[in-house]
Amino acid sequence: MDANELLKKVRKIEIKTRGLSQNIFAGEYHSAFKGRGMMFSEVREYQYGDDIRDIDWNVTARHNRPYVKVYEEEREMTVMLLVDVSASRLFGAVGEEKKQMIAEIAATISFSAIQNNDKIGVIFFSDKIEKFIPPKKGRKHILFIIRELLDFTPESKGTEIGQVLRFFTDALKKRCTTFLISDFITSDDYQKALTIASNKHDVIAIQIYDKRDAQLPDVGFMRVTDLETGKDRWIDTSSSSTRKTYNKWWYERQQSMIAVMNKCRVDHTSIATDEDYVKSLMGLFKHRGVR
Repeated sequence: MDANELLKKVRKIEIKTRGLSQNIFAGEYHSAFKGRGMMFSEVREYQYGDDIRDIDWNVTARHNRPYVKVYEEEREMTVMLLVDVSASRLFGAVGEEKKQMIAEIAATISFSAIQNNDKIGVIFFSDKIEKFIPPKKGRKHILFIIRELLDFTPESKGTEIGQVLRFFTDALKKRCTTFLISDFITSDDYQKALTIASNKHDVIAIQIYDKRDAQLPDVGFMRVTDLETGKDRWIDTSSSSTRKTYNKWWYERQQSMIAVMNKCRVDHTSIATDEDYVKSLMGLFKHRGVR
C-alpha cells in the first residue's frame, strides 16, 4: 500500500470511528469502565439516593446508623489492545475482511479512550509478539496506531493467544483495561494465561469472524487454503455430511471458547464481518455498565 492510499484509508477510518466514539460510545464507554478506575476516598453517613451496595457494614455496626463508602474516580486508565495480526485476519468472504473490521473496532475504542483521558497502547501478535506500542495519549498517537493496523506486516502467520497474554501480564504492571481482539482460530491452550491476566487486569474479548468460518456453502468441490499453514485441500461442499461435520467442528470450537471466557470471568462478544459492530459493542458496554 503506497503512502497516499494509506493516508486516505487512515483518514476514512478516523472520520468514521471518531464520530462513533464522540456521538455514540462516549457515555457508554465511561459507564462501562469507570468502575475499574475507582479508588476509596472516605466514608460518610448514608443519604437518600445512595447505592446500598456502597454501605460500609463495619462502620455502620459501630455507629448504629448507616455509612457508605465514597469513591473517587482516578483521572486516567490505561487501555491496551491485544490485536491478532495472524494470516487468518486477511480472510474475507462475507462482508469485509476481518483486518478492516479489527482496525475500525480498535480505532473506535482508541478514540473513546482518549476522550475519557485514558492512555492507549497496542500489542500486535501472531504466534509471537510482533510489535509493542506503549500506552500514550493524543490524536497523533492514535493515528499512528491506525496506520499500523492497516499496514503492519507480521513476520509470522500463526496464532498463539497464550503467548501474548503472558507477555502482556509481564509487561504491564499497573492494572489496565484490555481488549483481546482476534478470530480465536488457534490450537494453543490459553486458559491458564487468560486466568492469570484477568485476575490482574480487566480483560474483554472481542471475536471477529467471517460467516464462512462457521458454515460451508453448498457450491460443489471447493479448494480451500489454510492461510496460517499454507496447506491446500479440496472439499466436496455438496455433501451434506461434510457440511454438518464442519458446522459441528465450528460449534464445538465456539462452545469451548465461550466456556473458557466464562470460567475466566472475561466479558466477550462475537461479531461477524457482515454485521454492524456498533450494535455489538454497545450491547457489551451496556452490559458492563449495569453490573
